[in-house]
Amino acid sequence: MKKRIGIGRRAGALIAAAAAVGTVAGTPAQARAAGGEALPPYTFDATAQRVRGAASSSDAQPLETGRTYRDTLRKNGKVYYRVVLDGKRNTYVSVVAVPGPGGKVDYGDGFKVSIQDNSGTECGYQQMGFSSARYTRPLAAYARRTVNPDSSSCQQPGNYYVLVERTTKAGSDQSDWDVEIRHLAEPLLKKAGPTELPEAWPSATPAPLTGEPEPRQGGSGVYDAASLTQGEWRADIRPGQTLFYRVPLDWGQQLFATAELGSSAEGDDHVSNALVLSLENPALGHVDAETVGYGGKQATLALGPQRPVAHENRTSYTESTSGMRFAGWYYLSATLSPEIAEEYGDGPVPLTLRVNVLNAAKAGPGYDADPGPFAVTPDDKRSAEKGSSGAQAAEEAARGDSMRLVATAGIGTGTVLLLGLGAWTLVARRRAA
Repeated sequence: MKKRIGIGRRAGALIAAAAAVGTVAGTPAQARAAGGEALPPYTFDATAQRVRGAASSSDAQPLETGRTYRDTLRKNGKVYYRVVLDGKRNTYVSVVAVPGPGGKVDYGDGFKVSIQDNSGTECGYQQMGFSSARYTRPLAAYARRTVNPDSSSCQQPGNYYVLVERTTKAGSDQSDWDVEIRHLAEPLLKKAGPTELPEAWPSATPAPLTGEPEPRQGGSGVYDAASLTQGEWRADIRPGQTLFYRVPLDWGQQLFATAELGSSAEGDDHVSNALVLSLENPALGHVDAETVGYGGKQATLALGPQRPVAHENRTSYTESTSGMRFAGWYYLSATLSPEIAEEYGDGPVPLTLRVNVLNAAKAGPGYDADPGPFAVTPDDKRSAEKGSSGAQAAEEAARGDSMRLVATAGIGTGTVLLLGLGAWTLVARRRAA
C-alpha cells in the first residue's frame, strides 16, 4: 500500500511540473516567436529546487543525487556546494550557465566546474567559454569523480565539494547568470568494464541523407529539448536564439550531425561564427562544438566524427572521446549569432539538422541497478520517433502512473464491495433460515 501512495505522489509531482512549464509540453515556444517579438527564455527544469552557493566550502549546501537545482552566479563568482559520495560509484555534477540574452562577452569569459575532496584535491573538472563565437548562449559543462582502484586520491567515501567559478572580462556584461545544476551517480558494474581504447574506429562520414526534411522545432532548454532520430529535420531559428534537441544513443551506436543555414534574399554581408552547434552527453558534459560563418548563401557545419558509445572511451584524455562514455540522451544545441539581425533582419533563418545514427545497439557493460539516464529504453525510442520533449515524456509517464494507481485502487475498492455484498447475502440467508 505504501508503494501505491508513493506512485501517486510521484505522478502528481510530475504532472504539476509539466503544468508549470505551460505550453512547453505542447507546441514548442519557439514556434510562436515571430517578427520583433522577444526571444523565448531558457526553459529551466520545472522540478528544480532553489539552492544558494556558498562563498566557503564550510558553508556549502548539499546537492542530492538525482536532483536538479537552480542558482545565480555573479561576475567572477566563486561558489561551493557539497555532495556526499561513496567510494564505489562514478559521480557527475553538471552546470548549465544561462547568461542574459544580448549581453557582451569576450573570448576569455566562461566558467569552470570542479569536484574537490576535503583536502582541496581536484578530482575532475571541465571548463567552458564562448571562444571565437562571442555572443551569449547557454553553456554546459560537468565535473566528475571517477572511481579508480589504481588511484589514491578522491576515492574515499565522505563529503566532497563542487566549485563553480565564473570568469568575466572587464568590458563584458557584468550581469548575473542563472545556472541549472544536476547531480547524477552512475550505477556499479556487475563486473569490470573494458578499459582498452581501440586505435582504429570508423570515422568516415556516412553517405549524405536525402529527401524532404521533416519539421521539428527545437526546445528552449535541456528540459524541453525536442527528440530526434536519424533523418533530416527543419526548424526556424532567430538571431540570438538557441534551439535544443536530444538524440538517443545506445551502446555501440555512433552519431554524425550537421547543421545547415538556408540562404537569404537579404544582402550578402559575411558574419563570422554565425552558427554554433554543440554536443553534450547524458550527464551534460561537453563533448564537441563547431561554428560556421554566414554570407547570405547556404552554409553547413559538421561536428567532428564521434566514436561509438563505449565504456572504454572514458579512459581517453580527449574530451570528445571520453564524453561518449555511456548510453542515453545526447543533446544538440544550435545558436544563431545576434549579429545576423544587423545584416539580415530579425526574422527567422531556415535551419536544417541532419542526424545519422549508425550501428545496431550492443549490450552495455552491465550495471547492477537501474541505469537511469545512462540507457536507452523503448519509451525513449518512441519519444524520439514522435519528437516528444523530456517535459512531455515526464507528463506521459505521470499520466501512466496515475492511471495505474486509479486502476489498482478501483480493483481494490471493487473487491471490497464484492466481499461485503457476499457477506451481507450470507447473513441474510442465515437469518431467513
